[in-house]
Amino acid sequence: MQSQTGVASSRALIDAHFTTGVLHGRYDSRFEDLVAELAEQVTTGGELGAAIAIDVDGELVVDIWGGHADRAKTREWSEDTIVNVFSSTKNVTALAALMLVERGLLDPFAPVAKYWPEFAANGKHDIEVRHVLSHTSGVSGWEPPFTLEDIYDWEKSTSQLAAQAPWWPPGTASGYHVVTIGHLVGEIVRRITGKTLKQFVREEIAEPLGADLQIGARPEDESRIAELIPPPPLDVPLDAVPDDHPMRKTFAAMPPNPESALAAETSAWRRAEIGSANGHANARSLVRALSPISLGGKVNGVRLLSPDTIDLIFQEQANGTDLVLAMPARWGIGFALPHPEAVPDIPDEKICYWGGWGGSMAVMNPYCRTTFAYVMNKMGQVTSAGTERTRKYTQLIYQAL
Repeated sequence: MQSQTGVASSRALIDAHFTTGVLHGRYDSRFEDLVAELAEQVTTGGELGAAIAIDVDGELVVDIWGGHADRAKTREWSEDTIVNVFSSTKNVTALAALMLVERGLLDPFAPVAKYWPEFAANGKHDIEVRHVLSHTSGVSGWEPPFTLEDIYDWEKSTSQLAAQAPWWPPGTASGYHVVTIGHLVGEIVRRITGKTLKQFVREEIAEPLGADLQIGARPEDESRIAELIPPPPLDVPLDAVPDDHPMRKTFAAMPPNPESALAAETSAWRRAEIGSANGHANARSLVRALSPISLGGKVNGVRLLSPDTIDLIFQEQANGTDLVLAMPARWGIGFALPHPEAVPDIPDEKICYWGGWGGSMAVMNPYCRTTFAYVMNKMGQVTSAGTERTRKYTQLIYQAL
């Protein structure tokens, strides 16, 4: 049963607390099918806990959540539950870089070495900032041997990236920078501003916009972080890939297995600065942080970007089979762009997006001034379009829009 929560209008926000207590929040009546699907997934066990939020033209028209925040199902997913969103973090890291572009402090077409001189070593002097932001730099991982604990060590991990050679000719192909992009962009941010990426995101994005997100997680937030259920194993094991292949080397330090997923619940992971993977947020906070991209750069009186800087996102940098993901990918500057084989449920319009391991997703659509995000704690095996759950929610959102 649903009850009206405001005066009748085309955007009437409805109480989404089902009589069974499955979901909570509010939503515009256009999105009833989406809400019903999330309720079904939570009820049948497709989801453990999850949240979806949608902003249209500056109005939060969907903000729903439900299920449980722990594996034992003793703690409900609440309004302020946050979860490790893995690579959905990359959206926020790219936004940070674009903000420096907006301020005239970062030129996406300049060499990375202009800001980080040591990075020029070993044939990387011509790698441009845009190559990093579009996953075409050739620095998609750390030369083995390199461990997850090494990733936590900022000085060691960035120094090795600066010293090593690219694994393919920069700019010629994309190879998803699974973890390294957070360190590469983070070090550029640090060299320009003197702030860590974690600090920059907190002070320049989260606090001004009132977005409940952070790189890493503070000790005081431990009690509201959702526990994860790791995804099933990969269909094709990485040990079947040649040792010198970019895919094998990229995933060497952090293989996509249950052990790596559960590492996200350790204090070492949460205190580290991993701008590619250890962002903690909920759907509402991702939408709040990223909606400037859909709304011309300004939200609630706070301007982060100009339309010209937003347009940079949509300058295609790569379009083909990604060397690391082994699937079709189309990259702009900082974000993925629609590709019918990669994301068949996202229209081929002025849209940018990226998602995280397990299925989370954030999509920004300047064409219809819409931003939406989905987060969850029951991880599924993903393609570039997310999990089957991600795809279904995306289909229903675009049907409603």
